[in-house]
Amino acid sequence: MTITFTLLYADGKTFKKPRRPFEKERLDAELKVVGEFGLRNKRELWRVQMVLSKMRARARELLTLDDKDPRRLFEGEALLRRMFKYGFLTEDQTKLDYVLALTPQDVLERRLQTLVFKLGLAKSIHHARVLIRQRHIRVGKQIVNIPSFLVRLDSQKHIDFALNSPFGGGRPGRVKRRNMQKGSGGGDEEEED
Repeated sequence: MTITFTLLYADGKTFKKPRRPFEKERLDAELKVVGEFGLRNKRELWRVQMVLSKMRARARELLTLDDKDPRRLFEGEALLRRMFKYGFLTEDQTKLDYVLALTPQDVLERRLQTLVFKLGLAKSIHHARVLIRQRHIRVGKQIVNIPSFLVRLDSQKHIDFALNSPFGGGRPGRVKRRNMQKGSGGGDEEEED
């Protein structure tokens, strides 16, 4: 007996534009989500929607198979394990039906940008994006400068400021160094630019 795996097509598409470009309800809903999660543009939201649609299509395909089918058991467990690892599903959600109920907000909640803001490392969701892009945030020992980085559950507790960041106790920034130098050396000498 052979087990066959169906691979996702590598067509290079990372997002899919909506069929109807001007639907008031969709535009308003997208704008609200973009603002809530501090996304740069709607393409970031469409990218999440495409990832989610591929996961749901996978679950739908597996649900059509028989309950005892070895492929459904093997691939279904792998899909659910991946969902648990990234925190999309909780431990008590152990059926493929829960994958179909996922929303883009569930995926957006696991982005590094959202987690940095929720952990209180940034003043706003937009400040979180700036901190990440300027390499002030690390996950474990690795500096991550991608705001859309999906954080695993086990890595979430290791999100912190980078060791060499002024926010994390590293070398102070340019202005703070200049002010400290002024304070210690006296204020009667001329400033150099």
